[in-house]
Amino acid sequence: MIGLAVARALAARGREVLVLEAATSFGQGISSRNSEVIHAGIHYPRGSLKAGLCVRGRRLLYRYCESRGISHRRCGKLIVATSVEQHDVLLALQRQGIDNDVQDLVLLDAEQTLRLEPELHCTLALLSPSTGIVDSHAFMLSLLDAKPEALDWLENAVNRGFINYPALERTQLLDNLRGEERFKKLMERVKYEWEHFEI
Repeated sequence: MIGLAVARALAARGREVLVLEAATSFGQGISSRNSEVIHAGIHYPRGSLKAGLCVRGRRLLYRYCESRGISHRRCGKLIVATSVEQHDVLLALQRQGIDNDVQDLVLLDAEQTLRLEPELHCTLALLSPSTGIVDSHAFMLSLLDAKPEALDWLENAVNRGFINYPALERTQLLDNLRGEERFKKLMERVKYEWEHFEI
């Protein structure tokens, strides 16, 4: 993911770029084994480079995903205290988030939290609405604009397992491939597997 992002930034500046990959395709290592969480920027130390980059990166990533049709969701997260003794820790975390420019944090009492998550038992919770999730593979594919490489990635993904056909059909990322015969055949295969096999 980092390699593709750097390559894209260099190519956008007119550089000729070659990405060398140890695996059979990009995104086979850490990039495909992360939690796919878009972090709000709460947990990093106040004033740290990590905090600043996380908050700025989160805003840019949401904007990028929306403009490119990349599957993502601002699902939010709850950080909970399960006893009164943990309240000070939670309040300190809220202050740290505010200091890091995470502007949408909401403190919830037990009753308010239960309305959001009826099975959750806590005494206090911190809601982070801007925490989310992103389809990291779709994001990586968006960084790769070249048709042959994008088709190779799609074919490898299809060969490795089940792909969500409706999500693939909806995405705008592949619009530049839709006229390609190879792409049409891959999509037919994905559609058939989606409709005929229950995973």
